[in-house]
Amino acid sequence: MDVHLRHLRYFVAVADELHFTRAAQRLFVSQPALSKQIRVLERELGFALFERRSRDVVLTAQGTALLPEATATLEAWERAQQAAREAAEQRELVVGMQTAVGRGLQRRAMRRFSEQLPRWRVVLRLVDWTDPTAGLADGTSDVAFVWRPVRPRDISTRTLRRERRVVAMPDDHPLADRAEIPFNDLLDEPFIALPPEAGELRDFWLASDARGGRAPVIGAVAGSADEVFEAIAAGLGVVLLAEGNAKLYNRPGITTRPVIGLTPAELAIAWRTNDTRLAVQAFRNALEESEHNVSPD
Repeated sequence: MDVHLRHLRYFVAVADELHFTRAAQRLFVSQPALSKQIRVLERELGFALFERRSRDVVLTAQGTALLPEATATLEAWERAQQAAREAAEQRELVVGMQTAVGRGLQRRAMRRFSEQLPRWRVVLRLVDWTDPTAGLADGTSDVAFVWRPVRPRDISTRTLRRERRVVAMPDDHPLADRAEIPFNDLLDEPFIALPPEAGELRDFWLASDARGGRAPVIGAVAGSADEVFEAIAAGLGVVLLAEGNAKLYNRPGITTRPVIGLTPAELAIAWRTNDTRLAVQAFRNALEESEHNVSPD
């Protein structure tokens, strides 16, 4: 039997909410992806954890017996990770991210953090788009740079930058010679999409709210920035980016143009709400100080 902590985390969330949609929103994953993972766990265990009803779910007897132990396992793992980090002579603060940050924020924050806590060092961790919390949800990151929307109830965020969205496309795309592009002109274009596990974040970068109910055309699915740009270069579709990231990911053969008619993208710093460690607070403070004097990395 090969049960992952992720499965237990999903099980506990559904057991707390007794509703798959609310649990999916809490975990920031899509409801179909959550249901699939619960079914995987039930197959591994050999019994049902929930009784599915038309409007909600209830725990089975087996699920009721498993819940306190699953909760205790997750809490023990969180404590174990924190104890392991604190045991190191030189302590580490893991900063998760899905894309390069740039904008002067990361470099300046790391410098100020090191001045305040010299025995600590910052470890940068690149997380793929299947986890929109960039490692916060599973405890593998201490703080994270994330793109909104990220709304799990146990994660706090603070917006750092608001930037207009641009579209990245091959240089020879028919729209590439325009200075700006109305989003309506992109409705029939194939888009590079984030994985379904990205939930609302996938919808945001597909601009689903600006499509008037029309489903996007998906040309490819990509789990990382490198995969996105490989797909664009291969002619599989176009993608929306934050304007700052267009400057960071300047690739040969790819053009970016501002898009008219979309709300801005928001880059945020995120942390687990109940994480009151000094190092986490120090990094957030260092980042806030760095915002007052930003220069390019």
